[in-house]
Amino acid sequence: MTDGHGAEPPPEEEPRRRVGARLTAFPRRLDQLPVPPGPFRPGFWRSPIRGPWLTSVFGLVLLVGIPVVFVTGALSYAAYNPNLDPLNDQTPAKGLLGFYLFDWPTDPEWLYRLTQGVHVTLGIVLVPVVLAKLWSVIPKLFEWPPARSAAHALERLSLLMLVGGAVFEFVTGILNIQLHYIFPGSFYTLHFYGAWVFVAAFAVHVALRFGRMVRALRSRSLRDEMRTGVAGTRPEPPDADGLVAVDPAAPTIARRGALGMVGAGSLALLVVTVGQSIGGRLRSTALLAPHNRAPASGPNGFQVNKTAASVGVTAAMVGPDWRLELHGAGPVRVFTRDQLLAMELRSARLPIACVEGWSTEDQHWSGLRLADLAAMAGLPDAANVLVESAQPPGPYTSVVLRGNQIHDPRALLALRVNGADLSIDHGFPARVIVPANPGVNNTKWVRRLTFRT
Repeated sequence: MTDGHGAEPPPEEEPRRRVGARLTAFPRRLDQLPVPPGPFRPGFWRSPIRGPWLTSVFGLVLLVGIPVVFVTGALSYAAYNPNLDPLNDQTPAKGLLGFYLFDWPTDPEWLYRLTQGVHVTLGIVLVPVVLAKLWSVIPKLFEWPPARSAAHALERLSLLMLVGGAVFEFVTGILNIQLHYIFPGSFYTLHFYGAWVFVAAFAVHVALRFGRMVRALRSRSLRDEMRTGVAGTRPEPPDADGLVAVDPAAPTIARRGALGMVGAGSLALLVVTVGQSIGGRLRSTALLAPHNRAPASGPNGFQVNKTAASVGVTAAMVGPDWRLELHGAGPVRVFTRDQLLAMELRSARLPIACVEGWSTEDQHWSGLRLADLAAMAGLPDAANVLVESAQPPGPYTSVVLRGNQIHDPRALLALRVNGADLSIDHGFPARVIVPANPGVNNTKWVRRLTFRT
């Protein structure tokens, strides 16, 4: 039957219409929900300097800084040579996230000292900027209704991931460099996956907001803002994002004051951090360094990551009965320390650089080349070596080194440093020292080397 305007709709169309009507009405019902009290109300946020321009200035700094922190962090992960062996890898099931891994080079010898120093120092320096950026957009976190459309919900989700990821990465990173290992699992696993979640949200946020950031930056002159004091400070024009206060209070600080305060905070953190990586006279200013800034005098008077006592290594374990086992293609060879010292010793000047961002000055190491030990084990072309410590079983008591690390002439099984025997805290009776190698992979108290093809 028809009604004069065409055929009657098929019966199956009616349920679809009802569903479509419900989906269309859903945003309207959210808009009708009462606004919760407190920070969800538009009049709660009253700062007269909050707005798209100030937010975009902080965002521009992070747009430059965050990628550098991420790339240097990824390089730090690559430096551990995680594809070598499960012993080196603290992030199982990484899958495609390990696509960029490569054989970590040994030249220049200060490479890891540079990349990790930049990663840690820049990460700390950006903390005031991150906090300022969060302050500038905090009204968005309490936006009501929480989602007005699918696109708006996606943007809100990316913002939640961005804020949560930023807080997680910066907090866990700072705790790690201050040696506060209070994580519910491996720091490397948590920080690795957290970094990828954060950078994914960061990329989505940049894609969604880049155009608006550029327009906001062009809307005001930085030079003019730096010349404007509190008396001349006025709110920005109302914006679609709701950052500008609906009922702004009288200004108590100018935008130049906010920028100066954040910049001063970053500069102060730079001064009290960078010395632990650069060394020299600046080392005494590294007030946030987790290790002693003024080591004791003498040949062994430089920074120690973990003392022998802290990991359970006793004098008896490395005393007269200590032996080095050399495994390879032929029979196992066993050497006393005196026998090793009687061989031709080589030397190299190398620093120690750790994941926490601190590093030592170059030290003069002497010992046996790993390449010579590989030849003695019957594998002069060894592809890798398993290094095992006398340290009681636990994390980082064993490590695998690549062939390029074995065959670098500066890679040593060190017996002495700066003309003296190693102290027990520096790895007596023998430790590995390899150019550009993360400090934790320069195993101390070595008891066995297994060269492999």
